[in-house]
Amino acid sequence: MDKILNSGRYIFPLSFLLYVGLHLGKPDVGADFVPNYLPFPYFWNYFTLVCIILFIVSAVMGKYDKLAYCLMALYVILMAFLVHLPRAMEQELGITAMSANLNREKELEMVNFFRNIMVTGALLAFAKFVAKDKRMIG
Repeated sequence: MDKILNSGRYIFPLSFLLYVGLHLGKPDVGADFVPNYLPFPYFWNYFTLVCIILFIVSAVMGKYDKLAYCLMALYVILMAFLVHLPRAMEQELGITAMSANLNREKELEMVNFFRNIMVTGALLAFAKFVAKDKRMIG
């Protein structure tokens, strides 16, 4: 049973590979999430791609993993409040379709907001209870 439970140490950070695939495979979608007040949306798409890859490598290898979990938690909570919440409140959606489509998009952004809050909690828990390398953050 311990081997199954210990696999979570790898399954959780490796699940972020989904975002790597999205950032690489659909850069237009990633760029669309960049708020309008930030220039160069494709730069931010690829910059976050690199950051996510570095997080995964650090978490799986166990080198600077506590720092990686904390920085990833900061990134995810910032995405929740700076991207998903404003979009859920209709401030950043660029949808010109019918109101039913707009309502659906707002609901999905609210789901994304709550998901990001949950993932932030998991990242902070991993930083506290799973991370082994405490060189940067004690």
